[in-house]
Amino acid sequence: MIKKTLCLLLILCLLLPLGGCWSRQELGDLAIVLAAGLDSAPDGKIMLTVQLARPSAFGGGDNGQRAAGPQQNNVWVVSQTGDTVYDAQRYLEAKVSRELYWGHTMLLVLGEQIAREGIRKAFNFFSRAPDTRETIWVLVSRGAASEVLNSHSQLENTSAQGVGAMVRSGVGVPVMMKDLSMMLASKGTNPVLPRIELTASGTPQGPGMKENIPQAQTEPSHGTHTHAELTITGTGVFNDDRLVGWLGMMESRGMLWLRDEIEKGEITIPSLTEPGKHLSIRIDRGTTEVEPYYDGQNIWFDVKMRMDGELWEQQSMEKITEPQIFAALEKSLALRIEEKSRAVLEKTQQVFGVDIFGFGDAWHRKYPNEWPALKDRWDEEFKTADVHITVEAKIRRTGLTTNRISQEE
Repeated sequence: MIKKTLCLLLILCLLLPLGGCWSRQELGDLAIVLAAGLDSAPDGKIMLTVQLARPSAFGGGDNGQRAAGPQQNNVWVVSQTGDTVYDAQRYLEAKVSRELYWGHTMLLVLGEQIAREGIRKAFNFFSRAPDTRETIWVLVSRGAASEVLNSHSQLENTSAQGVGAMVRSGVGVPVMMKDLSMMLASKGTNPVLPRIELTASGTPQGPGMKENIPQAQTEPSHGTHTHAELTITGTGVFNDDRLVGWLGMMESRGMLWLRDEIEKGEITIPSLTEPGKHLSIRIDRGTTEVEPYYDGQNIWFDVKMRMDGELWEQQSMEKITEPQIFAALEKSLALRIEEKSRAVLEKTQQVFGVDIFGFGDAWHRKYPNEWPALKDRWDEEFKTADVHITVEAKIRRTGLTTNRISQEE
């Protein structure tokens, strides 16, 4: 009898924690956050902007087909300020009839002003909140993040989905929240984030679409025939958690070479014989090896780059079937990669004075005993370090043709 009683009590104890669906969240009760933006606000406050999916714009009784009539925005963009990000969220909930849900957030956009002041205070919420994901793409905007999020895409349902697709395809410098956390925690490198802004891009398709670009604000008539699309236009460079400057798209490509993050892409070189004409090579594979050296006083690096590519376009008439011309093209390609890499290296050393390439991490791995003495002043050491760059480039294929077709044979 006692044994049966103990078994019954044990079963009851095991059943007590099983509360069924006590913590369930019904989809109809949630406001799905597709993208979030953070800006500085007066009196040291933070402005949180969220891009919320409008339920009527995604699926419905029309089997996913939109009703006839003017095209409308698929999102609702709303902002609120607070002392912290979570404080702003709580105030924001007074404007939104549903509970904010962060599980499907694709983008976190940091406004330029808050990025220059320091992003640690704003970033902390997203690294702590239990329903945010470490795979959120993080970007920095030129100007206010709120203006960037108040936009739409011509190809995707939302601008957040459009930017997410671009970043996944390798446009710019893809950085997830987990990547930013590691860069902020490292003494051997500084963070970089892709720069995003609204640019005039074609003609709006639909009278109901709001165009949020500077031209439309200063010239009301201009907004009726110019569409604004979110565009990745470069890279933001940080000193620890503070934005210190920008790199253009071509400079960003050189940075990716030095960071060993080039996998696929394109590079254009000038013709060997015809000024003003070019050849474009598709990059199939690229690798970079960084070897640090230290003699007790001086620090230097040997950087070896290798690239395999395929000729995809030729405007000029070089006979690429001739070995000496083919070798000259590969040499020109290697020189072009070295020039891009050298230019961005000199800019970061002389203008920004920060290591964004991870050279400090490579030096730390090779000289772990000497690292503690240098880690707190690594950027100062990096500014004066010599970097020797060598590039080996190979054009493996020439596409479906060899020499360009000529009228004179």
